[in-house]
Amino acid sequence: MHQNDLCALDRFIDRSAPTWSGRDDGAGAAHRRVHQVVTSLEQGSSETPDAVFMGFASDEGVRRNAGRQGAAEGPAALRSALGQLALAQGRNSSRNTDLALLDAGDVVVSSDLEEGQMKLAAAVMTSVDAGVLPVVLGGGHEVALGTYTGVADSQARKTAGSATSQELGRLGILNLDAHFDLRRAAQPTSGTPFYQALTRERAAGTDCRYTVLGISEANNTQELFDTAHELEVDYVVDEDCGVLNQQALLTTVQEFVATVDIIYLTLDLDVLPASIAPGVSAPAGYGVPLEIINTVLKEVAASGKLAAFDVAELNPSFDIDGRTAKTAARLIHTVLTHHTPLSSAAPSLR
Repeated sequence: MHQNDLCALDRFIDRSAPTWSGRDDGAGAAHRRVHQVVTSLEQGSSETPDAVFMGFASDEGVRRNAGRQGAAEGPAALRSALGQLALAQGRNSSRNTDLALLDAGDVVVSSDLEEGQMKLAAAVMTSVDAGVLPVVLGGGHEVALGTYTGVADSQARKTAGSATSQELGRLGILNLDAHFDLRRAAQPTSGTPFYQALTRERAAGTDCRYTVLGISEANNTQELFDTAHELEVDYVVDEDCGVLNQQALLTTVQEFVATVDIIYLTLDLDVLPASIAPGVSAPAGYGVPLEIINTVLKEVAASGKLAAFDVAELNPSFDIDGRTAKTAARLIHTVLTHHTPLSSAAPSLR
């Protein structure tokens, strides 16, 4: 992969990447923080990036879904919190801290959500097919349709399956979320992306597995559960995602990873307890412990099958002391420092 393979990204970006900033403790790797290893697409770099950030500045889907608006400011808050984090290794650490990161800028959505999702899909596909992990900073969970489409249409998916198969690789979508986002609606919203994705896969006759961890029975109607069962969605409810269930949950994640060829991982911050993540469009009254979410992210990032990752629903206008942004940044840090490139994936156990 060469830097030039990512130059096409600027065709899909509405707003150039901002300048990252943060604490500077001195020169050299011993003092390195995330903001010091990020370059913008405009600046270019001679290094092959490990990941490329792209913002999806949108809360149009949240507005259409009657949620609390403000998620369009999420990308800026995530960059600010993430830039401060150190790239260090403790004793026996398995983290990769020698990172080169690129920021492509933002897709900005006003009222034309569908156009924004198409732009994001093109940007994600460009990054995936260049062999670089796209890390999409939302934005409402309407971001998911764009990220999904980019992975689903990528050349990487076409080549991810068995070498002797003529079929597309089996796509796995793992959603950490209190909600299914399987609503049927006249137009796309933050509540429809996975219904849109699964009906698209069914219409094409392709193979896709959708799994959700953290589902709240108190925040999804029976209609949504019925739709999930109809579409053969796998899920674990939030009450079964506690620390005492950690090993069983990890086994579920490992089984998911083993049965797919390529993974799209999406983190809706409202899966976390409201005490940890108050700054979201729909705060959780119960939620999944941070320790569990971090463990799942680490497992999937290291699988060698992760093609794209996005973070959704940060709403800075409702955040308390930047608590949600700081938590999200730490989780993104986990994915970045444990990610094994897609090209290193072992054949699936289908």
